[in-house]
Amino acid sequence: MTTPRLTKGTPIPDGLFDGAVARILELQRPDGSIPWYDGGVFDPWNHIEAAMALDVMGHRDEAVRAYQHLADTQLDEGSWWMEMGSAVPLDEDEQRYTGEQQEEKKYERDTNSAAYFATGIWHHYVLTDDMDFLRHFWPTIKAAFDFVTSHQSEHGDIRWASRNTDAPDDALITASSSIHKSLEHAAHIAAALGEENLARTWIASRDALGDALRNKPHRFDRTWEPKSHFSMDWYYPVLGGALTGAAARAKLASRWDEFVQEGMGCRCVVHEPWVTVAESAELCLALLGAGERERAEQMLAWQHNHRDEDGAYWMGIQTDVGKPWPAERPAWTAGAVILAADAVTQTTKAANVLIEHTLPDVSDVEAPQQRQRVHKR
Repeated sequence: MTTPRLTKGTPIPDGLFDGAVARILELQRPDGSIPWYDGGVFDPWNHIEAAMALDVMGHRDEAVRAYQHLADTQLDEGSWWMEMGSAVPLDEDEQRYTGEQQEEKKYERDTNSAAYFATGIWHHYVLTDDMDFLRHFWPTIKAAFDFVTSHQSEHGDIRWASRNTDAPDDALITASSSIHKSLEHAAHIAAALGEENLARTWIASRDALGDALRNKPHRFDRTWEPKSHFSMDWYYPVLGGALTGAAARAKLASRWDEFVQEGMGCRCVVHEPWVTVAESAELCLALLGAGERERAEQMLAWQHNHRDEDGAYWMGIQTDVGKPWPAERPAWTAGAVILAADAVTQTTKAANVLIEHTLPDVSDVEAPQQRQRVHKR
């Protein structure tokens, strides 16, 4: 299955993503939640990615139902229960995830997932100009960022999981880069609702986190094994806006030949012949944000070859044998491709939400005092 290369100024072709959208809708449960795959785990971040794609493709009611599910299930501290995908075992014979997972992994609350709620809400608002929508979800956003910023150290880094778990007291590059972007969106929401002081507070948190990502590498992955072999740690500082302009382009150029497999896409892990579609779509977004449009368009074009006969996207391709691995078509994979396509083609009003890194102008507001929630380590 092939498709013409998508370019700026030409809207997403009718029917191109019918199979991908059908897959997301097929997976969405009556309560609004969107799990990874059939009978699979759910986590808020990937759920939001799929919801944003539904919004791009005009499925407003289903997207709002997805966001309402998160508002309905938010914990008192502002977080959500996190079901970690890395804890889900793979059935090697069937080449599918079993849906079972280590019991202790079900109860971690991830700061990145909590923050990403603002990205989804801002994305919907940019699409619809629905101020009532922002107001409705504002209490959920405030609670989420109380949780997120309470885990920021005096050095600017943000712990990846709740302190009320046994999770390592550590900040992760990919998660922190995503939080950096979500703090931008949270500040936009606050400013739109007239909460300028809170917008300034979140901008200050974003500035401190960005400085840590750029200048304090020793603050990340301190208790985990180094993750330099994962492509996400390579491109996410660009995708999240911690690196922009020439620095962003230099970062992407630095390991391009290690992670990118010509004609296929981006490897998830540098030493494995496994190109993953979602990572490739995210790399497309990072390239657009860095001003590398030609490469971004090519990266997206390759992904359209990684679909099943119905048009849904495989999680990844084992490139040595040229076959899907595992045999799963996650909702968030479809979501990432649709979001990348919107950014490339500039089809919707929200096309630049993930690739432009702007902040609201609240310069006329006196800067708030340093948040007392910031914990020293």
